[in-house]
Amino acid sequence: MSSFIARTSRGPSEQVTNRRSRRTSRSRVTAVVTGSVWLLALAWMFPALWFLLSSFKPGSELFSYPLTLFPKHWTVSGYVDAWQRFDFARYVLNTTVVAVATTILTVVVSAATGYAFAKFTNWWLRWFFVGILITTMLPTEVIMPSTFRVILSLGLYNSLAGIILPSIMTATGTFMFRQYFSTVPAELSEAARIDGAGEFKIFWQIMFPLARPIAATLAIFSFHWRWNDYIWPLIVLNDPKNYTLQVALRSIVGADNINWSVLLSASIISLVPMVVLFIAFSPQIMNANMNSGLKD
Repeated sequence: MSSFIARTSRGPSEQVTNRRSRRTSRSRVTAVVTGSVWLLALAWMFPALWFLLSSFKPGSELFSYPLTLFPKHWTVSGYVDAWQRFDFARYVLNTTVVAVATTILTVVVSAATGYAFAKFTNWWLRWFFVGILITTMLPTEVIMPSTFRVILSLGLYNSLAGIILPSIMTATGTFMFRQYFSTVPAELSEAARIDGAGEFKIFWQIMFPLARPIAATLAIFSFHWRWNDYIWPLIVLNDPKNYTLQVALRSIVGADNINWSVLLSASIISLVPMVVLFIAFSPQIMNANMNSGLKD
């Protein structure tokens, strides 16, 4: 009773002071957290900035002492040499074909597989899904020999199709779509069936559009995986005309010397599509309503 009287006996000025002090303490905590995040971001960005600026340095400045962040003499000769001397346009085209084709097929196949696992209740589908998830525990190098044997039997060695086909099915994409479609109420598909829609129409015109954020996320992942893939294209491809970008970058490294200016410039060029892809898809991922079309 006495504590209640003490609280109610406080004047308005004291209550305002307490609120101000709480706001001040929260503001200080927010400022500290924000500053820490900015410091971490700058620490991460510094090597990337050094990498970018070094691509504009002539070869004589790359290892000159003392090291400098900004070039003393700006030049784009490394970019010109990388694009002209190493047939870079062909390598970019090959990698684009592989990355785009694989990404489209991966998103569609993963969405269809995830929809089947989420909406059909056959007992063997559950075990099949578990078997797909188990493959995530296996290193890629473990299944490469058997995959390569299949590619040889199908006559896909030294072709872009030999890179695309084994990469279509991913356990990660299937899991992402399966978990999302499991949250969609069954009443939505039942209403579509009452209207005469078949399973394919339900999936393609209702379920798949609802899963646009998941599709965009998987598209970024898949494009990133295929664009930066090195080991599998190195094994499958033998003709330099079919080389992807990462294998071609390795060919720039000579046995005795390395043209660092060209290598840095070529690496920057190879990063441009990934940056463009993220900028294009990030608004859809960050601002999309995951529950669009559904009732609370």
